[in-house]
Amino acid sequence: MNTDAVKVLPGRYCNSLTEYSRFVTREVNIGDVPMGGNNPIRIQSMTTTDTMDTIGTVEQTIRMVDAGCEYVRITAPSIKEAQNLAEIKKQLRARGYTVPLVADIHFTPNAAEVAARIVEKVRVNPGNYADKKKFDQIDYTDLEYQCELERIFQKFAPLVKVCKEYGTAMRIGTNHGSLSDRIMSRYGDTPQGMVESAMEFMRMCEQLNYYNLVISMKSSNPQVMVQAYRLLVETMVAEGMNYPLHLGVTEAGDGEDGRIKSAVGIGTLLEDGLGDTVRVSLTEEPEAEAPVAIELVRRYTERKSLTPNPSPGERGLKPKVSPTGGDLEGAHSPYNYKKRETYEANAFIGGHLVPRVVIDLSKKNLKDPAVLNEAGYLYSPLLDKYNMAEASVDFVYLADELPSFNLPGNLKQLYNYNTWLKLADKTNCHPVFTLQEYIGDVDRSSKLNMVRLQPADIDSDAFGSIPLDNSLVLVLETEALHGMAEQRAFFFKMEELGLDVPVIVKRSYSSPTQPFPEGRALTQKVSPTGGDLEGADLEAAVSKLQLYASTDIGALLVDGFGDGIWIDAPELPTGVITSTAFGILQATRSRISKTEYISCPSCGRTLFDLMITTQMIRSRTSHLKGLKIGIMGCIVNGPGEMADADYGYVGSGTDKITLYRGKEAVKKNISSANALDELINIIKADGNWIDVEVAE
Repeated sequence: MNTDAVKVLPGRYCNSLTEYSRFVTREVNIGDVPMGGNNPIRIQSMTTTDTMDTIGTVEQTIRMVDAGCEYVRITAPSIKEAQNLAEIKKQLRARGYTVPLVADIHFTPNAAEVAARIVEKVRVNPGNYADKKKFDQIDYTDLEYQCELERIFQKFAPLVKVCKEYGTAMRIGTNHGSLSDRIMSRYGDTPQGMVESAMEFMRMCEQLNYYNLVISMKSSNPQVMVQAYRLLVETMVAEGMNYPLHLGVTEAGDGEDGRIKSAVGIGTLLEDGLGDTVRVSLTEEPEAEAPVAIELVRRYTERKSLTPNPSPGERGLKPKVSPTGGDLEGAHSPYNYKKRETYEANAFIGGHLVPRVVIDLSKKNLKDPAVLNEAGYLYSPLLDKYNMAEASVDFVYLADELPSFNLPGNLKQLYNYNTWLKLADKTNCHPVFTLQEYIGDVDRSSKLNMVRLQPADIDSDAFGSIPLDNSLVLVLETEALHGMAEQRAFFFKMEELGLDVPVIVKRSYSSPTQPFPEGRALTQKVSPTGGDLEGADLEAAVSKLQLYASTDIGALLVDGFGDGIWIDAPELPTGVITSTAFGILQATRSRISKTEYISCPSCGRTLFDLMITTQMIRSRTSHLKGLKIGIMGCIVNGPGEMADADYGYVGSGTDKITLYRGKEAVKKNISSANALDELINIIKADGNWIDVEVAE
């Protein structure tokens, strides 16, 4: 293969951890829309219609292309669907649509070989294409393992030969939840297992001199997904490979949760400079996915690489090397999650405590206690008391404004230093300093002092003069376009200096209403209260905030950086900011405040209406904080794709549902009319049900 385009510095899974630089991959031809190399990051999605419904699939494909899709994937679970791809393609071409089509294959090699003669690309899952997934635990000897690989090669080679003959591209798409029994037995349910699952098939392709490959490492857990892609790049480059990457968080769900979870995973990797095509998987109509993906990618379209690409001779990678040259053993590793070690300040923030949430209420109506409703403290005028919601903020920043009512006793107040100094009663009140104020001869709190600073301040004389004690918490803020890399560099420097001060990550989004590309809107219903925007402007700004903040802050949390988060978006309602903050913490598994739904985006194999069913299940289980419920349209995306779920609701036939506890099917083929009640009964029997309490 041509390795001249393999561009990575020694000791990196990407060109740079502290400055943006896109990792340059091999160019792959997919119809007339090439991917990788210096091509734009491509947008794609997948149809949800029955593939045998030719007209329906054609119409939906057209809507997807009009929404911005550059590739369209269609399921081909058997030969008949694979054959019908020819008619779908014919009708699309007759209507002037030349979008490359991708056939989605899971268990059927013969269907893949048919599809590869028709469409521009086929997707195979190495976990179930020629391998097996029966949840068997087998200890393979090296010889047995090699024999299995040879058996798989014999089944896989015919597809590769067809692809070579017809010029068809292939995506080798590993899914965290559908690793084969063979891979699981040797590597376990790990990013390493995901990578090796794909690498085996990639090595077979290269053995057959076939290089028209795209690779993906999908998971419903953004943390696992990010680690797997990074490890994949390291492994590829070590073996002289640089194939394009297809990014996606599988089964992300719908609405706010789906957008936030997708942005945490996809955005983190885009910040690393990784990714050549993006698919956002939402349990919504597929044409709703493309605008979200477009907005995620748009931030990088005009962002120039800030570091030079290395020469081809600098391709080697050494795992676990810090960007500042130190050994990462025991410190930060991009392949294994480890929360940065800090002390606990005031026994409230830092250490092993969950990340805290700060909300700015300084410009709100501080004469009305109802102002706290959208911060998670529900005020009852009749009883003159507050009820805490599951997502209740920990700090409110009031700047120089004093409320005319009593705040809840467990809500901490932050004031600018000079205002805090004048408070007669400082109970639950803490000062916020500038860096220059804090190093001066000033009165400080004996409990908690917050100091605001920029990433570059760490190299200043003022930072070196900071008095260090366990009351200090840093507020790291930036408005820079590529602020995540700046903030990540700050954390690296903190580790290098051996400083264990807790850090709150603050990001400001003061102009969220910039127009969307080509006039596309990211529609989403939101509460109109509390902000300066309304209507379509508000909906667009909310979606952008969710995507941007989830990328910028989520990327740091995924790496274990940050003891608190502070999102500043003054033009948006407080409730939106609160919900976004807790959604980011939930998606990064940093702080669980609600039920998590692992919901597939639907496709032609789906056996029920996923959007309606998801909402129905959510309406009765959304109070079960911490539970993970998988909602899968068919058995292909069943127990495997729900690798992370506590319970599963899976289509197993027409009007038939199979219910899972973890990966175990506990009730099979029950009527969909009774399935949700039966699921709730299982949750109750396990002692995991909580009755909904009605607030007084």
